[in-house]
Amino acid sequence: MQEPLHTIITISRQIGSGGAYIGQKLAKKLDIGYVDREIIAQAAKAFSIQEDDLESIDEKTPSFWQSFFQSTICSPDVYLPPQLFVPTEEAIFKVESEIIQRIAKNRSAVIIGRCGSHILRDNPNHLSVFLYADTKFRKKRIEELYKVSGKEAEKMIEQSDGERARYHQLLVEKTWSDATQYNLCINTSKMGIDNTIELISETMKRYQNR
Repeated sequence: MQEPLHTIITISRQIGSGGAYIGQKLAKKLDIGYVDREIIAQAAKAFSIQEDDLESIDEKTPSFWQSFFQSTICSPDVYLPPQLFVPTEEAIFKVESEIIQRIAKNRSAVIIGRCGSHILRDNPNHLSVFLYADTKFRKKRIEELYKVSGKEAEKMIEQSDGERARYHQLLVEKTWSDATQYNLCINTSKMGIDNTIELISETMKRYQNR
């Protein structure tokens, strides 16, 4: 008996483009699961480490811990916990890929980030989306969401874009912002948040009926 196909939408996003908010609202509209921190929780459990520690290196390279060690290893005053296990980016990607594939097999969901578009590229009922926005729009959202200055928002944009691009290139050997990797690319600053949610929802319906 053939297994039922679940509705799977993966969202890759620039920071400040509204990706998490859009994903949550979209999942609610479609009455399906929203998956983001669940992946971190399951991966942290698999590695037997704290969620906060894994989140520090999730979707980033070089890792937070590698940078930390490089900056402190020569200092005799710094205490390093014995037998501290730090999973590599490749190990994290492997475990998170298995988690994402398992979720897609078992239920319908909107899945945020973590190269989900690549991991589920062969899933016949998967719609991959890339969300981006103008810098001014992104800065304003970041300032409001994180309560930071314009200069701090600019730093967050530069750092986040760089980390995600390097992470994607390292693990799937593709350019993160390359439109050919996705089924749908949307400029949320032009389309608007609500219209973006509607567009993805309508596209998924047509995609399923193709």
